[in-house]
Amino acid sequence: MSSVLDRDALEASPLADLHVIANEVGVDGFRRLRKADLIDAILAKQSGEAPAADADADAEADVDVDAAADVDAAAEPEPAPEPTRPRRARRSARAETDEVEYEEEGATDEDAPGRGRRGRRGGRGRGRGRDDDGGRESRDDREERAPRAEAEDRVVEGAVELLGNGSAFIRLTPPESTDDDVYVSAAQVKRCELVSGDTIAGPVRAPRRSERFPSLIRVDTINGRPADEVAEGTKFEDLPVAWPAERLALDSEDATLKAVEWLTPFGKGSRVLIAGGPRAGKSELARAIAEALAGREGLEVLVVLAGVRPEEVGDWSEPAPVAAVTFAAAPDAQAQAIDQAIEQGRRVAARGGDAVVVVDTLEYVPPHLARRALAAARNISDGGSLTVVATAPAAFGGESTVVALDAQLTALRRFPALDLAGSGTLRADALVGEAGAEAIAKARAESADQG
Repeated sequence: MSSVLDRDALEASPLADLHVIANEVGVDGFRRLRKADLIDAILAKQSGEAPAADADADAEADVDVDAAADVDAAAEPEPAPEPTRPRRARRSARAETDEVEYEEEGATDEDAPGRGRRGRRGGRGRGRGRDDDGGRESRDDREERAPRAEAEDRVVEGAVELLGNGSAFIRLTPPESTDDDVYVSAAQVKRCELVSGDTIAGPVRAPRRSERFPSLIRVDTINGRPADEVAEGTKFEDLPVAWPAERLALDSEDATLKAVEWLTPFGKGSRVLIAGGPRAGKSELARAIAEALAGREGLEVLVVLAGVRPEEVGDWSEPAPVAAVTFAAAPDAQAQAIDQAIEQGRRVAARGGDAVVVVDTLEYVPPHLARRALAAARNISDGGSLTVVATAPAAFGGESTVVALDAQLTALRRFPALDLAGSGTLRADALVGEAGAEAIAKARAESADQG
């Protein structure tokens, strides 16, 4: 087992993923263990120690209690009545315990591919150990099936394609999708910091009764390197950073984009905030910037819509949003959508690539979460970069570039509708040189005199 699976990684994984890992390493009776005991058992298996057998012994005693009762009955013609629970009651209690434990771990239907909706209550859910007739699957059946599942394990290699919910697929014939593609859980994606386009390899298991696709058991290699070497690199927050020094040209004839490019320049690794009141044109400018940057070689553009009007979602076509929630969604749901896009951008930058995440909008997200999203942007020294372009009514602080829009000029359709007094770029000389920085200062002073 790879050293990637340490205690912290296991504790951060949902219960469904721990079941897959436990099955792969050979933990007996893992479905009857609570999460803490299951993690201890997995770690014990990895280290070669004998796992604690208390929980399993208790479960064995519970399963075989009827057989023991039959033996006692044969030995004693008239056994004394024993206050044991009926079998149905024992089953109901166990099923209830399983379900409560599953919900306590925060698992959802998306944690496993093709999981039936009836599985959580009263149906044939994955991991409930029931046969097609709704009866409890016998222990012999489970033990007989386990070697067969192991025999079906195979190793595959393919390209990663991330999904909006954080999970992924291994595409065996990219970019086309097939029924042989392999599901990768969100926990594995996060643990190994996978990005779209990575080539990974690892063993897979066959789909279970309620699943459509085979599932990856673990990641062995990433782009030809052992997974533990890739995942154990320096944390993103600890990578050395530098001021943005490579300007992102917009190359557009649009008057507003021209003004942004020359008067409020930004580059790879900038934290850009488009600020302005209602109807100032923030969303339109963010969409124009995303369209101007999309499709450039070596630059991955990710768009996330959070707190927008439902009609605005349809305005985005290329690049298509990786996540979109309207203003009707709770602030936590909006923050989660933003975090997923930022996390993808971080992975690209950590691997030496350049990513731009466009966020519309941070208006309804709690301020500390909005600042955290902006703070993720950075130009990594001798590495990649993550640029964040977001919209909000006002600056939060910490931005390297602020593009302020004048709602009155926008209403009068006097473009470019920039408020130069409220706009600015820190260390603009690193992007446009000393002469360019002087020109920006002069234009800002002339605007102030005219005002």
